Amino acid sequence: MDSNDKLYGILAYIGILVLIPLLAGKTEFTRYHANQGLVYLIVDVIAGAALGVVCTVLAFIPIIGWILAAIIPGIISLGLLVLMIMGIVNAAQGQMKPLPLIGHFQILK
Repeated sequence: MDSNDKLYGILAYIGILVLIPLLAGKTEFTRYHANQGLVYLIVDVIAGAALGVVCTVLAFIPIIGWILAAIIPGIISLGLLVLMIMGIVNAAQGQMKPLPLIGHFQILK
């Protein structure tokens, strides 16, 4: 594993930068983290869209809905941030460990 592999692995978890290891990465390590990063990005986008709909619906419910619409996105965002940090740490340490909850999905072969 060369120094670029770890860098590509780290970039895989930072949003649209997942394209860099997808296009430039050739090693198994880079492809693994590109897959994990792509799955993470898809989950992040889907969660953002779902939260938009849920929070819009909750906004019509006085008090309790408003409170939930303020709390739920923070909890989901914190969970996604933790997954991102775990992926970055795994890549920086040269490990190929799957992310919790979403790591078993495989998009790239």
